[in-house]
Amino acid sequence: MNMSSTNETVVVNYRDSYTIAVTKNVIVVAIGISINFISASLIHTFRKHQVFNMNPRYILFIHLVINDMIQLMLTVFLFIISYTLYTLHVSVCCIIILFTLFTTENTPLNLACMAVECYIAICLPLRCTQICTVKRTYLLIVLIWVTSMTSVLPDLFVTLAIEPREFFHSKVFCLRHNVFPSPHLTKKNNACYVVFLVIVWFILFYTYFRILFTARAANKDAKKARNTILLHGFQMLLCMTTYVGPMLKPALKKWSPENYVDSLFACYIIIHILPRSISPIIYGLRDKKLRSYLRRYLTCKVTITIHPQTIFKRPL
Repeated sequence: MNMSSTNETVVVNYRDSYTIAVTKNVIVVAIGISINFISASLIHTFRKHQVFNMNPRYILFIHLVINDMIQLMLTVFLFIISYTLYTLHVSVCCIIILFTLFTTENTPLNLACMAVECYIAICLPLRCTQICTVKRTYLLIVLIWVTSMTSVLPDLFVTLAIEPREFFHSKVFCLRHNVFPSPHLTKKNNACYVVFLVIVWFILFYTYFRILFTARAANKDAKKARNTILLHGFQMLLCMTTYVGPMLKPALKKWSPENYVDSLFACYIIIHILPRSISPIIYGLRDKKLRSYLRRYLTCKVTITIHPQTIFKRPL
């Protein structure tokens, strides 16, 4: 199809040299492995200790870590594919793009839920155990995924309805607008982004100022919760770069066409890699309880119990 050939032409025109391509891929893979190693350590710590997996706050946090871990693996995979295979079958690309979009839209929703949990714990401490239960937390996580799917799946259904069967057997450079090419979907997606961002920012501002008033009483936990929501806001700003990216790339191409490829690489690091590093590094490592348990695994301090009678035991 014309779309496939057009994408191949674009890839060829903007390909890096072999040395630069290898360097960029090594950097991306190294960063991805480092972040996912920390994330996997946090997940392992969460699973091994009941003090965490019975606490709604840590459940929401670990869901955010798992979500960002999946999103990071998919984006790194797509980055490597763009330098090796260059194009993918539309049907395969659709699946990858769908899960990437699910996890991308889950992040701001999860941040909003974490902010609400902080607000309830600080401003409504007597009702916190009644409102924030483990069962309700898992139901909330299901609601997050349902909301993201409701926003993204119409792209697939519309594409299945309007595109011929041959389109799904063709090869394209794996981007969202290539596998879901309808211009009406772009307008729908922009509207969904605006609605999501307005709701999430409203929740962040509301919970922050309510906790701010509580923190005036010199409550140490309230001040910590206020700082946590500030971190939520900072990560939200990083998440918003995902929506600014499509508008930024044409401007970069116009301003500096000779450095366009390097600019795209910088945008990829800032938009897709940096926001994924915030959750495990800042949220996980700044929590004293989680950090104390995590240190045991990162420093390989494993306690082994040996029965005294087995020390000098020899076969008969």
